[in-house]
Amino acid sequence: MAPPFLSLILLFLIKVASSSAQGPPSPGYYPSSRVRSIGFDQGYRNLWGPQHQNEDQGGISIWLDKSSGSGFKSVRSYGSGYFGAAIKVQTGYTAGVITSFYLSNNEQHPGDHDEIDIEFLGTTLDKPYVLQTNVWTKGSGDGNNLIGREHRFHLWFDPTHDFHYYAIVYNPSEIIFLVDDVPIRRYARKSDATFPLRPMWVYGSIWDASSWATEDGKYRADYNYQPFIGRYNNFKLGPASIASPSGTSGLSRQQYAAMDWVQRNYKVYDYCTDSRRDHSQTPEC
Repeated sequence: MAPPFLSLILLFLIKVASSSAQGPPSPGYYPSSRVRSIGFDQGYRNLWGPQHQNEDQGGISIWLDKSSGSGFKSVRSYGSGYFGAAIKVQTGYTAGVITSFYLSNNEQHPGDHDEIDIEFLGTTLDKPYVLQTNVWTKGSGDGNNLIGREHRFHLWFDPTHDFHYYAIVYNPSEIIFLVDDVPIRRYARKSDATFPLRPMWVYGSIWDASSWATEDGKYRADYNYQPFIGRYNNFKLGPASIASPSGTSGLSRQQYAAMDWVQRNYKVYDYCTDSRRDHSQTPEC
């Protein structure tokens, strides 16, 4: 029979594992249920790689092979809003491949653009996907001196098995990233210099980022596994206020608790705690 203290430790470990397996606590509020779905062609158009896209029942599949990737873009720009889509990513070896859903004004402000990213960083056969969220402001993603604001997460489910819902909330005071209505990150406006303030379009894309996407470029895209397919449906475009139970902005106490759970259990990188970074360039940290 195990000593009492060992029994207590085992009980604690079992409880923690069980809690993680069950997924995050309820956020108590589900903004995706408050926005009607639209078909792809009601809000989006092809941007590049039209031969690598297939529309079907209001959704779209885009793919990458050795010849090309593909991308799409919203018909109009937005100064704020709730932007979401159900996404299912490729299974198997996907190192070097990025499947994304993001906001940007890079075509309107080349060399000085703003961007808010949700990116699935492809992986090897033995490791889970990494979901990267990032914020670029006023050209911090342009040129050679890149200043990203990355948070990276593993997920509490396998994003290759089924569609899950991913959303970005953008308003003049904050940016919120959600997965299945659970907030995973809130980026607050602490100064005009570190927050995107110009209208942006909504994009989706799949492309080869072998130079950095998987373990800083250690593993590259292998086209023996092509095509790499990203599937999107259930698109939603709504007002930013829909994300908050108060109908204005901010998160409820229950939403904060769910976000804290995700960050404690599944966040694997935070630019603010990276000792290799020059934090004079990221004063919000």
